[in-house]
Amino acid sequence: MDLTSKQRAQLRGLANGIDTIVQVGKDGLGENLVRQVNDALEARELIKGRVLENSLLSPREAAEELAVKARAEVVQVIGTKFVLYRKSHRKDLTDPIVLVRDNKKRE
Repeated sequence: MDLTSKQRAQLRGLANGIDTIVQVGKDGLGENLVRQVNDALEARELIKGRVLENSLLSPREAAEELAVKARAEVVQVIGTKFVLYRKSHRKDLTDPIVLVRDNKKRE
C-alpha cells in the first residue's frame, strides 16, 4: 500500500502527539526488535522510533529495513526519529486510524 501525500501529512500530524516506543541501537534490527515493532503496529497502527548514536544504521536505513520486515510504510524520517504505519487487523482496536481519501481521478 502506497500512501498519498495527504495521507502522509495526516499521519505526520497524528505522530506529533505520540511517544517514541522503539529504539534501534548497536544490535541493529534483530528478531526481538522486529517482533516488538510488529506487536506495537498491530496494537497502535502508528509508531515512532529512534536510532541511537551507537547504531551502525542511519535513521533512513533503519526505518526502511524495519518497514520491509514489518510490512509497514515509512511515514517520515526526521533527524534520528522515524514514524511507521501499518493498518491493524485487530477488530477490538479502540480508535482505528481512518486515512483521508485522495479525490483526484487518475487517468
